[in-house]
Amino acid sequence: MPSIERISALLSAAKGVSARASRVLREPSGHSGASKPDCEEPRESAPDAGSPLAPGLYLVATPIGNLADITLRALSMLKEADRICCEDTRVTQRLLSRYGIKKPLQPYHDHNAARVRPAILAALRGGERVALVSDAGTPLVSDPGYKLVRAAIAEGFAVSAIPGPSAALAALVLSGLPPDRFLFAGFLPPRQSARRRALAAWSALDATLVLFERPSRLAQTLADMAEILGNRGAAVGRELTKLHEEMRRGRLSDLAAFYRQEGAPRGEAAIVVGPPEMTAPAARPAPDIDARIEAALAELPLGAAAARLAAETGIARGTLYRRALQLKRSKGKGK
Repeated sequence: MPSIERISALLSAAKGVSARASRVLREPSGHSGASKPDCEEPRESAPDAGSPLAPGLYLVATPIGNLADITLRALSMLKEADRICCEDTRVTQRLLSRYGIKKPLQPYHDHNAARVRPAILAALRGGERVALVSDAGTPLVSDPGYKLVRAAIAEGFAVSAIPGPSAALAALVLSGLPPDRFLFAGFLPPRQSARRRALAAWSALDATLVLFERPSRLAQTLADMAEILGNRGAAVGRELTKLHEEMRRGRLSDLAAFYRQEGAPRGEAAIVVGPPEMTAPAARPAPDIDARIEAALAELPLGAAAARLAAETGIARGTLYRRALQLKRSKGKGK
C-alpha cells in the first residue's frame, strides 16, 4: 500500500499535469484556452443571514416555467421587500401564493413605465426596499426595467441583482452549440426587411447567436436566418423547464421546414444559431456582379433582386443579398 507521502506526491503531480493541459484546451468554437484561464481559487463570501435588507432597488430573477426554480435568496428578498414591481400582477401573484408571500404589487410594464417610474423613484427616496421582477426570468433581459435602473443609478440609489433563471442561458447550454462566445439579441424586428438587415449585420460575427421569437413568426425567421446567415447548425427551445420542454436541433433550413409544416407552436421560442462554419472558399463572383446588382436593384426590391441574380449566376442568394445590402448602404452614405 502506498504511503501517505507517496499519495500526496502523486496528487501534486496530477494537479501539475492538469494545470499544463488546461493551457492548451480548445473551446467547442475552436478558440484556444481553457474555459476559465488563470482563475483564482474561489473566495468564501461573508455570511449575510439575519442582516436587515438595506433600502434600494433589487432586480430579482424568477422562474421561467418551473416555480421550484426560484432561489432561496430571491424568496428572502421578496418576503422582505416593501413593494414588488412586476409586469403582470396575476403572474407574479401565482408565484407569491405558492410560497406564502403577501406583498403589495405595483404593475410596471412597457405601457405604463413612463408614468409609474417617478412613483418608484419617490419610494426609493423614502427609504423603501423595492423589488423588480419580470413575468419570467431575469429583469431587463428582453423585459422592462432598463430606464428605471438608469434613473436609480443616476440618483445614487443602491441597485442589486439577485441572479437566477434565464431562458437565454438555458437555451444556450441545452443547444449543443459553442457557448464560449455568444451574442444575445432579444427579439428580432417583426418586419422581414428590418429582420434581414439585422441578421446581415451579424452574419460575420464569430459567436453563437441567441434570440427570442414569437410563435407566429418562427418558421419565417428560421428561413430568413438560413438565407442570410447560411445553413448553420441551430436549435429551437420551447417550454423550457416545463413538463413538455422541447429542444429541437438541426440545420436552419430543416428547422424552418419543420415549423412551416407543423404550424406555429405554443409559446415563445428561444433560437440558438451556431457561429459561421469554416467552408471551402466560394468561387469569386463575376467582375461585373456589382453592376448587375445595381441594375437589378433599380427594378426590384432587394430580396427579389438577389433571387433573380442567384438564378442567373449560380451565386448563393445569401451572398448576393449581403452584397446588395452593402452596396445600398455605401450609396446611402455617399449622398
